[in-house]
Amino acid sequence: MTEFTPWSALIGGMLLGLSVTMLMLLSGKTAGVSGVLAGIFGANNKDRAWRVAFVIAMAASLLFDPLMGLESAALPDYSLTWLLVGGLAVGIGTQLANGCTSGHGICGIGRLSMRSIIATAVFMLSAALMVWLSGGVYV
Repeated sequence: MTEFTPWSALIGGMLLGLSVTMLMLLSGKTAGVSGVLAGIFGANNKDRAWRVAFVIAMAASLLFDPLMGLESAALPDYSLTWLLVGGLAVGIGTQLANGCTSGHGICGIGRLSMRSIIATAVFMLSAALMVWLSGGVYV
């Protein structure tokens, strides 16, 4: 299944919402991926275990794709240099914005945070601009 369907998007969104809600209710933690990753390498080591488990589970979720009839998305063939530059830019951007798209877009908007609503709008407009500037069409 590689084609977008509203049902797959709805189910995926519901699962994301359920997972971040469970993390918030059970531990009081916000599920922003950049914050989770930064916490692994940060000075506060008391909650490193759940952060490492979160990242491992997120990566392991790709193993379930074939079981659910999903195929990996076709990615553009960028060089390793561009991927590293892009990853570095994302890391700097998430630090400047106090969070990443998942933290602001899922958790922040869910809490009606104006800062997260504005950040998510900027993320989305920037992504659309970059796709347009690169000549790509990924719809």
